[in-house]
Amino acid sequence: MLDCKRALEETGGDMEAARRWLREKGLAGAAKLAGREASQGAVALAVAGRTAAIVELRCETDFVAKADSFVSLTDELAQLVASKGEDATTERSEAVDDLRTTLKENISIGQVVRFELAADATVGNYLHVQSGRGVNAVLVEMQGGSEELAHDVAVHIAFARPAYLRREDVSADELASERATLEKMSRNEGKPEAALEKIVEGRLNGWITERVLLEQRYARDEKRTIAQLIGNAKVMRFAQVVVGG
Repeated sequence: MLDCKRALEETGGDMEAARRWLREKGLAGAAKLAGREASQGAVALAVAGRTAAIVELRCETDFVAKADSFVSLTDELAQLVASKGEDATTERSEAVDDLRTTLKENISIGQVVRFELAADATVGNYLHVQSGRGVNAVLVEMQGGSEELAHDVAVHIAFARPAYLRREDVSADELASERATLEKMSRNEGKPEAALEKIVEGRLNGWITERVLLEQRYARDEKRTIAQLIGNAKVMRFAQVVVGG
């Protein structure tokens, strides 16, 4: 209230000029916040026709992340991206600035994901909500599967958090690094040299199956892998955005 009073005094009672004055002063102060860690926030998910989007809005505290104005803007940004494209977030840059000014935290747009679906594709989505805000959002594009199946896969991804779709997606460098780590660990455990290679390969395979979606055990039925769950259907791609992730 004191800031508003001063703004009106500085601008001779002109409401619009006072608003600009507040914004200019607020942005000057907001620049000082830019270096502060923003590990909290909210994620929103939107589907518009044959497109789907996830947008993350970051802030410093969960108190701000749960504010109605913060959650509402996150939802609006997701709708914009789904309807117009990833660059559409710039249309609300002023609103982001205003939040940064009024809430006095380092607020910024984080991850932005947009799927344009193939003509024969189905999209599955899941948003995990905690304390009134989205914290874990998933999109899955599938061919040959029902919406219910795509949703089930999206829910699995939300909690299993795979890093890759298929085994071939794991880079050679990452495999080599993990193999070296497992070899050192196995030697430190006193495993016999003759069996070392087999032990390391077994552990590496386990490491891969924990991270590859199609090889993971289905969260609702661990007797089946995701590949077995989807049968003849095909997962084309997936995306997951987790607050603080």
